[in-house]
Amino acid sequence: NELHHLLIMESLGGNENVVDRTLAQTMAFGYYWYVTVLYFFNEPAAYHLSELIEDHAYDTYNGFLTEYADKLKGMPVPPIASKYYVEDNPFMFDQFCTVKEKDAGDNFSERRPSLDTLYDVFVNVRDDEREHWKTLCNLVQFGDMQAIPAEFVESTKPKPKEA
Repeated sequence: NELHHLLIMESLGGNENVVDRTLAQTMAFGYYWYVTVLYFFNEPAAYHLSELIEDHAYDTYNGFLTEYADKLKGMPVPPIASKYYVEDNPFMFDQFCTVKEKDAGDNFSERRPSLDTLYDVFVNVRDDEREHWKTLCNLVQFGDMQAIPAEFVESTKPKPKEA
């Protein structure tokens, strides 16, 4: 899923500048190993860090959608986004979305809007980040990806300090 987000961004020109590309790859490499080492010592802390990042990603995409809605609604869907969100097996979302908000038919995939514009693509990417966040909240708080239903998921809160 994250790979396809990256491919979509690259198709929009996100990898044209060698400095940006090198910086992003270096940061991703460093983040991966940092979280891997953290996970080795403290699984909930690693999940919590990822929870915070997914929440930030959702907020960032949401702000982007709000600010550029009119422009994005006038732009075409990149072929890689159509391939991933429409042509490929859309029911794979049922696999990565572990805290599902199901429709009447007990399907998760129904939540996907049609891809008519670039705006719809970014709505899907934003909503994917929210799905990741819900899974990570459950892992941090309950140690189980499907501990509580989607409508009850909330951000992890700090434990009160002992007196």
